[in-house]
Amino acid sequence: MHSVDYIAGFVIAIIISMTGVGAGTITAPLLILLLRVSPRLAVGTALAYSAVVKLIVAPVQMFRGQVNYRVLALMLAGGLPGVILGALLFGEIARRTNWAPLYWVLGGVIVFSSSWHIYRCLRPASHDAALKERPGWTAALMLPIGAEVGFSSSGAGALGTLALMSLTSLPASQIVGTDIAFGLGITLVGGGMHILGGTYSYALLLRMTAGGILGAIVGTNIAPRLPNRMLRLALSIILLFVGIELCFRAATFQPPSARILRNKPSASLPTDE
Repeated sequence: MHSVDYIAGFVIAIIISMTGVGAGTITAPLLILLLRVSPRLAVGTALAYSAVVKLIVAPVQMFRGQVNYRVLALMLAGGLPGVILGALLFGEIARRTNWAPLYWVLGGVIVFSSSWHIYRCLRPASHDAALKERPGWTAALMLPIGAEVGFSSSGAGALGTLALMSLTSLPASQIVGTDIAFGLGITLVGGGMHILGGTYSYALLLRMTAGGILGAIVGTNIAPRLPNRMLRLALSIILLFVGIELCFRAATFQPPSARILRNKPSASLPTDE
């Protein structure tokens, strides 16, 4: 049965290597919907797994000179406090066992990010004029993005990239590299907080990481031979439906107390007689 965890880590790492789609966006829904992992453990495990994957990828971007450290510092100035707040908020939700807010946030971010990727795949490449730098806005927007990552493990890739495209004049290669480095920073802090709070599965993380390391090596080697745009489009369409499913779960979610009350025998309920 545990072999499924190795396979999941392997497959997710290959997908990330081939498409660049964020680790958190894929991992948390897979753990919750397919592997039936409790949301309490799924988010923390996904966040820690995402940190491991980015720990492999980010140094390559840095070595290639594709990270703008001035912009990265601005992003971390807002993102690090945000991810701490998000992780603390998740701990509060975990104690109440009301997962509707998590499903809403995770589903909403996945629907937004997958729709954004679909738009980017279908939209012809454009050469927009250089934007005016907005360092204050860059730092400020990273606060809610970091909070969202700490709360649901997803969004750093799509939301961070969108912010950099809108608020900076960085070239495409530096947008990708800087956002990956930003994701590494906040997932290390957020994943550490989840580990300290006990909202993760050590055994599951270890098995997924073992599969993920091999998957990252395989994916990196075969990625140049595959049609990246079509792969991203297909994966984004699948993720769109995953996000809709999570939103549906949020809309129909009932806390344990409500389920107990609903299933309570009618004879024990007060009547008008």
